[in-house]
Amino acid sequence: MADNLSDLTRPRLMAILNATPDSFSDGGLLFENNRIDLSMVKYRVESMVEQGADIIDIGGESTRPGAQAVSLQEEMDRVIPVVEWVAKNCEVAVSVDTSAPEVMREAAGKGAGLINDVRALSRSNALEVAAEVGLPVCLMHMRGSPGDMQVSPAYEGVVADVSQFLQQRIIACVDAGIAKGNIWIDPGFGFGKTLEHNLILLRQMPDLVSLGFPVLAGFSRKSMIGQLLGREVGDRLPGSLALAMMALERGAKVLRVHDVSATRDVIDTFVAVNA
Repeated sequence: MADNLSDLTRPRLMAILNATPDSFSDGGLLFENNRIDLSMVKYRVESMVEQGADIIDIGGESTRPGAQAVSLQEEMDRVIPVVEWVAKNCEVAVSVDTSAPEVMREAAGKGAGLINDVRALSRSNALEVAAEVGLPVCLMHMRGSPGDMQVSPAYEGVVADVSQFLQQRIIACVDAGIAKGNIWIDPGFGFGKTLEHNLILLRQMPDLVSLGFPVLAGFSRKSMIGQLLGREVGDRLPGSLALAMMALERGAKVLRVHDVSATRDVIDTFVAVNA
């Protein structure tokens, strides 16, 4: 790992690297003849690092609404060679975006420095493996699963419900032996939420920050921007940047994005103004 992820005094930029054929924005970009092309990985990652990425987040299973699960072997084949190459060749922290404990363990052995789990370590043995490898973890809230999460999501109070879920998962992590200082949280914008739920969560992000754990925010190119502004995926950069700045102002410590250079400017501007 090329970076100390426990130091979040300055907001961090997490760049999305999807080793998938079907992710909503950039699926298939790393594939050639249905296999991961490491020459394309090299080009993409070096570009992200040059543009200012602090962390490369590598995932092998799409979690877009309606996405289908992939086999463990398929996820391993997609993710592990990419994690290994990036960790060996680039001065950047590596995150593995997975819910599978087998992938977590293997990725940790190949140089990953963070586990980013949309299911908040809820799969069998995930807590134990995360504690065993000793990496920082990011726990995300999701209502349902990617296949059904956007089918009429409902909450008694979205901020309270998300906070309660994250607190329960934090307790489970600590009980499993994961240090509190190694835990980040993610409210899961777009994961089992309506547009209004997402806006409320952003509005009240300070309530999540008050839980005392670094908050990761991921809005990049998501459908909430399309719903709000009537923009297709390729035209959602201005909305993504606006939400990124608002998240920073409300206390987010990590931004997970597709558009690295533009978001680097947002972070650097925010830091300069608040110096």
